[in-house]
Amino acid sequence: MIDLKQYEIWFITGSQHLYGPETLDKVAQHSQQIASYFNLHASIPVKVIYKPVVKTPDEIFEVMEAANQAKHCIGLVTWMHTFSPAKMWIRGLNILQKPLLHLHTQFNRDIPWDSIDMDFMNLNQSAHGDREFGFMVSRMRINRKVVVGFWQDEAVVNDINIWARAAAAWADWQGAKFVRFGDNMRYVAVTDGDKVEAELKFGYSVNTHGIGDLVAIINQITEAQIDALVAEYKTDYTLSADIASNEVKKTSIRQAAKIELGLKTFLETGNYKGFTDTFEDLHGMVQLPGIAAQRLMQQGYGFAGEGDWKTAALVRACKVMGAGMAGGNAFMEDYTYHFDPENSLVLGSHMLEVDASLASGKPTLEIHPLGIGGKADPVRLVFNVAGGNALNASIVDMGNRFRLIVNEVQAIEPLHNLPKLPVARVLWKPLPDMKTACAAWIYAGGAHHTAYSQNLSNAHLQDFADIAGIELITIGKQTTISHLKNQLQWNDVFYKIK
Repeated sequence: MIDLKQYEIWFITGSQHLYGPETLDKVAQHSQQIASYFNLHASIPVKVIYKPVVKTPDEIFEVMEAANQAKHCIGLVTWMHTFSPAKMWIRGLNILQKPLLHLHTQFNRDIPWDSIDMDFMNLNQSAHGDREFGFMVSRMRINRKVVVGFWQDEAVVNDINIWARAAAAWADWQGAKFVRFGDNMRYVAVTDGDKVEAELKFGYSVNTHGIGDLVAIINQITEAQIDALVAEYKTDYTLSADIASNEVKKTSIRQAAKIELGLKTFLETGNYKGFTDTFEDLHGMVQLPGIAAQRLMQQGYGFAGEGDWKTAALVRACKVMGAGMAGGNAFMEDYTYHFDPENSLVLGSHMLEVDASLASGKPTLEIHPLGIGGKADPVRLVFNVAGGNALNASIVDMGNRFRLIVNEVQAIEPLHNLPKLPVARVLWKPLPDMKTACAAWIYAGGAHHTAYSQNLSNAHLQDFADIAGIELITIGKQTTISHLKNQLQWNDVFYKIK
């Protein structure tokens, strides 16, 4: 499981020696109190660590250098309690390699109208101290998030929460490994891309293993291991009625369990955070991994079908961002449309591999022919996904940059039982409407594979894109095609210049 409490964000306050020891003592006390409040707040999923107030260029450089080297530090929150001359920050900011959040707050919420004097003014100078710091960060063209408001306001805490989750996902990508069993689906464009550029830009690596490497591990799984996992299946899921009297299907379940155990062993041994496979390369396997992919995703692994390594990595990032929140994050595909003019809908699904963390009830374990792949009928979990706010996200390689595309959607409860469609499925209304959303997605070059999220908002993906330094295109309630086309054209010019 994904534990965000392993991560730290460092709370760093800027000041200077101009104000004397008494003022600096108060600055430190206030900073400790704010950092402690954030650290103990239930909404912030990571540790918030107070660092001593920095007052000189050397102190700033040293804390930035330490942050870069600290394994569990995923970002810095900076705040200028007093005026902190920003030229002091240049050398430190030049070496900073961790995400940055600039908190524009002050210790007191209200002006003490009857008692305010120049001592109070000298101590509480965030209103212009943060502007001095903000200029330098902008002058140095450093990406950061700016959060404004009183530090105890829930909106401020939530902004920090969202950014911390994005920073955690970014930290999780650094040095991460994703394995691709076989290549991507033949002749498909959008699922491929520049893996070297991805490692340079995102910090994770993608390497291929022949399916034989996996099969060798699968063949080492013992009958006792299979027995234990099949028993878990019977506890966690409702087995379809036709399985009890069908020896072929009972054998198929054992084969699926063996594949899952082999896959998990391979991933754990290689320290992989996600994987892809393809039905075009199953040499030596009895069936395409269905329930295996579904369950491994539910345990936190990234996954995407047909060799789509970019979506597998994005699913993993979404799982890290959403860790501990109600709702799931999963591999998804826009599969088919309901073009009723009064109620247009998308049916999202995949052949087999939609994460069971999305299930609105207890999934049913079923076995049916697949029709592609040329292997035995695969085991899969069948379920509906509940209604509610959600989003689909896709990363595509545009040649000179990566683009993250997000479509906000409204999932709805199933309209019908779909008795002859034995796959996991979800219905949604893309925002702002079917016609606009689908056209906008296609203009933006969005893939047919996505990461589907029930618990993340566009704000999470915005912060993540900012940290990664990549383009973000959002399709939501306010989207119009004319505005979107302009945005795409402006972005093309910007990235060519950049």
